[in-house]
Amino acid sequence: MTIDQPTVRRGTNLPRVGDFNESVVLDAIRRAPDGLSRVELAAATGLSAQTVSNICRRLLDRGLVVEAGKKGGRVGKPRTVLQVSPGGSFAIGVHLDPAVVTYVVLDLIGGVVHSMRQPTPQVVDQAETLADMSTAVQRLVDESGIPRERILGLGVAVPGPIDPVAGAVVEPPQLAGWERVPLRDQLSLATGWPVVMDKDVIAAAIAERWAGAAVHSGNFLFFYLGTGSGMGVVVNDVVLRGVSGNAGEIGGLDANCTTYALVEEAIERGVLGREKAPVGPGEAERSLLDLVALADAGDSSARSIIDGWARRVGLGVSAAATLVDSELIVFGGPIWPHLGRLFLPVINPIVAASPFVGKMHETAVTGTALGDDVGAVGAACLVLDQTLSARPQSLLLA
Repeated sequence: MTIDQPTVRRGTNLPRVGDFNESVVLDAIRRAPDGLSRVELAAATGLSAQTVSNICRRLLDRGLVVEAGKKGGRVGKPRTVLQVSPGGSFAIGVHLDPAVVTYVVLDLIGGVVHSMRQPTPQVVDQAETLADMSTAVQRLVDESGIPRERILGLGVAVPGPIDPVAGAVVEPPQLAGWERVPLRDQLSLATGWPVVMDKDVIAAAIAERWAGAAVHSGNFLFFYLGTGSGMGVVVNDVVLRGVSGNAGEIGGLDANCTTYALVEEAIERGVLGREKAPVGPGEAERSLLDLVALADAGDSSARSIIDGWARRVGLGVSAAATLVDSELIVFGGPIWPHLGRLFLPVINPIVAASPFVGKMHETAVTGTALGDDVGAVGAACLVLDQTLSARPQSLLLA
């Protein structure tokens, strides 16, 4: 048997340290809604006052931050407060879902400037499909009125599994014809922007970390519910991707709650008629809405199906939260707006009384504040995160 050579740690150099420190300062300003002074930045980051002053000058020159008034201190003259400039730069996000493709433009603080949706095409001719997507991206930018040079790049969120080396989707469920489509490189070639691609559950977790419920948390889970389901995991402010970039599959937790799973059980138990059997993602979501309406009207069988899946999800996230010691669990995805108010009353007590959790700390549970476009917002946040976030791995030489 051949034994692989041990992994050798990579080094770094001074330019990378400088870029990292700049990202640390920008990240600290971004996470403080009321802004921070240079003195506060030095205290928060541990950097010297001179280093902070130099970095702030560069950020101001690039238009990424602005001086936003004065803040009085205990002694001395009032200090100038720095805040992120929302319009300093922008990013494009594209979420490829089995039912719909969502396009968004995001500003630096995660605000949606413009968005649009189109039905997901079935790939017959790859070149034509990718050309249509690049045309949609250009239309999005034109309608937003944002100068092209202020856009940092384009992020794409897709169902897994993915091939991160080739930039391709690998046999995605419910996406006929999308096998091995070289989405990342072809979109970059067609649009002229750098493109970063990741799984939608990973992108959604980054969205929460950048602009959502987890802005102030470095240890959390994001549970995604839609045509498929999955979980993004963040530990010590690092998004876990795994050896192939496909972390987040949850079938082993018995919590694989999807639109189809809910509807199929309802049909099997006679709660929904056979005519409600979906022939595509759009029909599946409409049948799910019928199931939710029955539960709201007092149908005990419909409610037991929804409660049953909520319990399975609750036990699954409790186990996962214990495994990685999370302080926060965030739920979202296309079908969360339909299920959230029914799921949370079941999930909250399960997490609170979890048999897996020793009470070292509380684990908060919440729904996303980013809406059902969290996948597209996350796609754009992939660009912001890669370009502007303080990521320790960026210190390592390639």
